[in-house]
Amino acid sequence: MESRHLFTFLVVVETGSFTRAAQKLDYAQSSITAQIQALESELGLPLFDRIGKKIMLTDAGRRLLPYAQEIAKIHSMAKDALHAEAEVSGSLKIGAPESLAAFRLPEIIRDFRLRYPEVQIILQPGQCLELRERVRSGELDVAFLLQPEVEDRDLHIETLVQEPMALVAPADHPLQTKKEVQPADLKDQTILHTESGCSYRTLFEHYLNSHGVFPDPNLEFWSIEAIKQCVISGLGLSFLPLIAVRTELREGKLVKLNWDDVSQRVATQLAYHQKKWRSPALAEFLELIQNYAKRWRSEEETDAKTEKRGA
Repeated sequence: MESRHLFTFLVVVETGSFTRAAQKLDYAQSSITAQIQALESELGLPLFDRIGKKIMLTDAGRRLLPYAQEIAKIHSMAKDALHAEAEVSGSLKIGAPESLAAFRLPEIIRDFRLRYPEVQIILQPGQCLELRERVRSGELDVAFLLQPEVEDRDLHIETLVQEPMALVAPADHPLQTKKEVQPADLKDQTILHTESGCSYRTLFEHYLNSHGVFPDPNLEFWSIEAIKQCVISGLGLSFLPLIAVRTELREGKLVKLNWDDVSQRVATQLAYHQKKWRSPALAEFLELIQNYAKRWRSEEETDAKTEKRGA
């Protein structure tokens, strides 16, 4: 079974078309057809149903797909291993939720790009559970997660820094004068939510629900920046990572309410597959992350001490 036939099979599956596969691989369409026919002949089974202009995988094609993907992955790893001593290059696929992509990763990516301009960085957003599955499947090289600390038998997951949360309100909100805001105080308040499935939104909602408070779920935003602007304008309150609102708090555009967030705390975590081969690019990226994590922890400790003295 020729590996190039399997690679062609994967591209046809990816593009959903012999024509588009030929364009992507820069082959004649007849060459694509011949390679697939050779593979089907060797296996003795059809891999695609051809209905009009559409093609669909047969049962045999669906069974072959994960093996072809694994062979392609091993082939790529073998090539990388042979060039391990070469210049740091290639690509890194990184996943992160919006809050970390906006407030933790820009400096890391900037520094990495300055050191290794030949490496292509592909940053993809997503929710934490989805990102973990994409790391597990090999679709992502590494992911940053913002969630309660977890363990996973397939993934290496380590906590980089604990992330304080903040219940924020517009600067003139009456609850800012309360010594301690309780769940009951939020019964008649409008809460601006991050998107459904967000880890810290889920923790916050469960905590409120356990105290008989059920916020209106109809005000949901994908963008943290949009949420902050709406809170500033007086539309409602929101529960966000402190790193996302520090600037607005310093500028007096938002206020942090006295809220006990112990049961709703999350951490920035790093995740990659236990069996993932560390290419030179990935190894350098992971080392850079550790350096930044030390700085983050130091900054959070300093901020916590400052806030405690000011309380």
